[in-house]
Amino acid sequence: MLRTRAVAALAVVVGVLLATLPPAATAADYPDPQTVTGDTAIHDPTMIRLKDGSYVAYSTHGRLEARVSKDRTHWERAAVDAFATPPAWWYAYNDTADPWAPEITYRAGTYWLYYSLSSWGSNHSAIGVATSASGRPGTWTDRGKVFASETGDAWNAIDPYVVEDGDQLWMAFGSYWSGIRMIRLDPRTGKAHTADTAVRHLATRPDLPYAVEAPAIVKHGAYWYLFNSYDACCSGLSATYKIKVGRATSLTGPYTDSGGTPMLRGGGDLLLAGHGRYIGPGGQSLMRDRGAHVLVHHYYDGEDDGAPKLGLNELRWGEDGWPSVV
Repeated sequence: MLRTRAVAALAVVVGVLLATLPPAATAADYPDPQTVTGDTAIHDPTMIRLKDGSYVAYSTHGRLEARVSKDRTHWERAAVDAFATPPAWWYAYNDTADPWAPEITYRAGTYWLYYSLSSWGSNHSAIGVATSASGRPGTWTDRGKVFASETGDAWNAIDPYVVEDGDQLWMAFGSYWSGIRMIRLDPRTGKAHTADTAVRHLATRPDLPYAVEAPAIVKHGAYWYLFNSYDACCSGLSATYKIKVGRATSLTGPYTDSGGTPMLRGGGDLLLAGHGRYIGPGGQSLMRDRGAHVLVHHYYDGEDDGAPKLGLNELRWGEDGWPSVV
C-alpha cells in the first residue's frame, strides 16, 4: 500500500513537472525554407549575388562544388567547381585534397573565397583563401594558407567567416575543441595579421565535446550578432544540428543571449531547429541581398533519406533587436 501511494505521489509530481516544461518543437514553431528547385543537394553552403545580378553558391567537397542561379530559386550545378585542380599544399591536411565549408566575400573590387582543410575528428587543420575578379566557378587563383591549427592547439582552424569592422578585417572560425575563435586579418593579403596574433574566444559550451561550430556574424543597429551551429552535423536523419544566436556591442565580444547568459558559458537563443522534413539545419552563412539578411544553410531532408539540401531563410529583426527567421 505504501509503495502504491508513493508511486501515485511520484506520478503526480512528474505530471506537474512535465506540465511546466515548454512543449516539444513542432513544424509550426519554425518556418520552412524558401522553395528552391534544381540541383539543391548541398552541404555547408556559402552564397553571393554577383555583379550581373545572378547568384553563385559554393559548398563542401569536390574542389568546392559550385551551383549557379539567375533568381535564387532555380539552381544548376556549374560545369566546373571553384578549382579545376587542387593546390598541392591541400594534401598535407587530407589525402584526397577535399576542402570543406567555404565562405565567399566581396571586398576592394575582388571576390575572396575562404575554405577549410582537415580530416574527420582532427584539428590538424588549415584555412586557405583564393581570389577572383568575377567570383565565378573555375576562375579562382589560390593564395595559400591563412591560418592553421595543430593537435596541441585548443582550437580547430575550419569553418571560416570573414567580416569587416571599419578598416579592420576579422575572421571567426572553429569547430568543437574550445568552440568559436577569432583572429585579425591583414586586409591587403586576406591572411592572418602579423602584428596582431591574438586568438580571441567568442563562444563555447560547458560540456564535452564542445559541439559548437560554423560561426557567422553580422551587424544590425548597435549590435554584432553571432550565429553558431550546435550539436551533431553530418548524420542525415540522425542529425541534431540547430542554430543559435547571441549579440555584443563589440565585434570581438563578449556575446550574450537575450537572457544575459554569455556565449562563452553555453548561452545562445535558439533561432532554427529541425521540424517536419527539415532535419538538423546548420552549417550556416549570411548573405546581404536586396536589403535583407539571408540565412544560407543546409538541412537533411526527411523525405529524401536524409540527403543534405539547400535552405534559405530571410531574417526579420524584432523591435527588441533580436532576429527571427521567416
